[in-house]
Amino acid sequence: MADEKLYKAEYLGSGTFIISKPKRKKSKARQSQLKNPQRGSRK
Repeated sequence: MADEKLYKAEYLGSGTFIISKPKRKKSKARQSQLKNPQRGSRK
């Protein structure tokens, strides 16, 4: 589980990487949604 929470990039060759990074916390995702309303929604 500790592995999941770290930023890490794994090189697979010929410019291909697997990048894993921690998920955003629920509260943080919600805040950014409230601050930046969906583009194209009705005013």
